[in-house]
Amino acid sequence: MVTFGVHILLRYNRSTSRKIIGLPGPVKLPLIGNMHQLIWNKHTSVVFRWIHQLLKELDTDILCLRFGSVNVIVIACPEIALEVAREKDAVFVSRPTTFASETLSFGYMGSTLTPDVQQWKKMRRVIRTEILSPALEKQLHHLREEEIDHMVKCIYNTCNSNNIVNVRHVARHFCGNMIRKLMFSKRYFTDQPADHLSADGPGPNEVEHVGALFTMLSHVYSFSISDYFPSLVGLNFDGQEKVVKREIVFAIIDNPPNEVEWALAEMINKPEVMKKAIDELDKVVGKDRLVQESDISQLNYLKSCVREAFRVHPFRPFTPPRVAIADTTIAGYTVTKGSHVLISKIGLGRNTKVWTEPNEFRPERHMDNGNVVLSEPDLRFVSFGTGRRGCPGISLGTSITMILFARLLQGFTWTKPANIDKISLEEAKSSLALAKPLTLHASPRLAASLYKGK
Repeated sequence: MVTFGVHILLRYNRSTSRKIIGLPGPVKLPLIGNMHQLIWNKHTSVVFRWIHQLLKELDTDILCLRFGSVNVIVIACPEIALEVAREKDAVFVSRPTTFASETLSFGYMGSTLTPDVQQWKKMRRVIRTEILSPALEKQLHHLREEEIDHMVKCIYNTCNSNNIVNVRHVARHFCGNMIRKLMFSKRYFTDQPADHLSADGPGPNEVEHVGALFTMLSHVYSFSISDYFPSLVGLNFDGQEKVVKREIVFAIIDNPPNEVEWALAEMINKPEVMKKAIDELDKVVGKDRLVQESDISQLNYLKSCVREAFRVHPFRPFTPPRVAIADTTIAGYTVTKGSHVLISKIGLGRNTKVWTEPNEFRPERHMDNGNVVLSEPDLRFVSFGTGRRGCPGISLGTSITMILFARLLQGFTWTKPANIDKISLEEAKSSLALAKPLTLHASPRLAASLYKGK
């Protein structure tokens, strides 16, 4: 058995592995590299937290790990990230082939995760012209408006019962409804809501669907052992295949609900920030009508709050992985063909060399320029993907995030539940979401007629 194992390891170590000289990283064992540490941290900790702890311990902005024959390079500073995402984007245009990405994309039939550059170009063209074109985005404005009105009405009805609102629940289901409405012109899978929810709330199928989406997103690059040792796929060391196949539903909703939940949590603990945001809304929009997408361009402080949430609290620790399609260099280091590259959202947004007091929520740091936008061209943090494989839906993503945030702030006064002095900002152990869903007391702050919808 030992001889067989060594044979398998040698076979795959010889196939593609070449040492990357000079790159910082932990000591690598012969044949397996850092695989023993990966296995240990998958079962005792969380891999992304282990990687970021290594960056901190080694005091470096670039790190190289080796899992079997695969070099995995982690980048945590804007200058090096720009080199990969902009200057040498053509070299890093591919994606790795992993069990998770193949399953999530139904055999790489989409554009985000496919390693096939030609397939990506074809699907990208379809997405930009048929799904996310400016003309279609404008044409479907009424559907987005209908969904945001529905959400406000749902919260208002909750205020008339117990006044306690689960912000994560509301934000996620708004985004789920929005996507289904834009894609299928239908809000729910069924017209029968769960008995314990109001008639305006999601039914049991919607609750299950949205939960599955967020489970799916956690598996995009999940460091499965068989991704680096394909011959071991049948042994299923970490049970990933069973979990992923059981819990996948095809759709993506991630950034808007996460950033809005985090922004509200931070602002509840900082009343002065909340007051500035409300004052801006009242000045620009007033209280006699509901804020609209057309108002967003003038709401610079609100956009700064969301930018700050993107910076400090990204939904995922890394951008989607890239693969070098040829030998190249990064930051002067030689990088071999087939190396995986991960840009750390945490490393960029919380980098002490870039940001003063990086863990402090301070929207004012984004107010230097006249018009605030959610995207960050200099990659000091990541809101939406950049480069050739970047996010094609920045405009739509901005609209959905900002109208969700603005309506929540304009429509309701948010306060901590009774007997709670401060909202806990602890992160979940296995993700970057709040450890506990944000639950707040909400009370209407506008005329009752504005909550009835159309």
